[in-house]
Amino acid sequence: MATARVIFGKQCQPRSVLLHTLRLHQSSRPRFYACNAKKNYCQNNVSGAVPQPSTAPPLSARSVDFWNSKSTWKRAAINTTRCLIGCSIGDFSAMWSFQALYPELGMSAIMAISMASGITTSMTLETVLLRYGRDRLSWRTAASTAAGMSLISMLTMELAQNMVDYYLTGGVVAFSSPAFWGAAAVSLTVGFLSPLPYNYLRLRKYGKACH
Repeated sequence: MATARVIFGKQCQPRSVLLHTLRLHQSSRPRFYACNAKKNYCQNNVSGAVPQPSTAPPLSARSVDFWNSKSTWKRAAINTTRCLIGCSIGDFSAMWSFQALYPELGMSAIMAISMASGITTSMTLETVLLRYGRDRLSWRTAASTAAGMSLISMLTMELAQNMVDYYLTGGVVAFSSPAFWGAAAVSLTVGFLSPLPYNYLRLRKYGKACH
């Protein structure tokens, strides 16, 4: 019999030598390490089969660990801030303009138009950022990406802002009043916080940024 140096333990041997050793010691069926030559590691397995690596189940949104990602919160906060800026520009501009020029429309109609204007300016700003920011998308791709943003997030933001603003000021835009700017700061804060958990959820669970 050809001599072959077989060492039991964690040292790997060629498969042919291992199979020969297995036949000689079949009655006692010793444990030995079969090698995977491609990956260059030993596996404690008599058959020589390499088990597939187990994959951990995805985190549930109901678990505490799901909401503990600082990097995701940071990214979600940046995305929400960009939306807040775009929404606020269109919202307050339209509200002030229609109150000054078309007060007969009434506060309900003016606020509805302001919300639509805020969503429009948010999408426009996002298109510009996607075109000239780090993404460097084409105008067509940037516009379609901005159009695919989450309306749930934007509507939540707009509703929260306008409800707080209406409660504090009656929806009246008065740039010369300190009370107006204080109310604006509160409404912006609420508008930022309202969709933030949803944006985090979408980013963490699906890898999709809403804005």
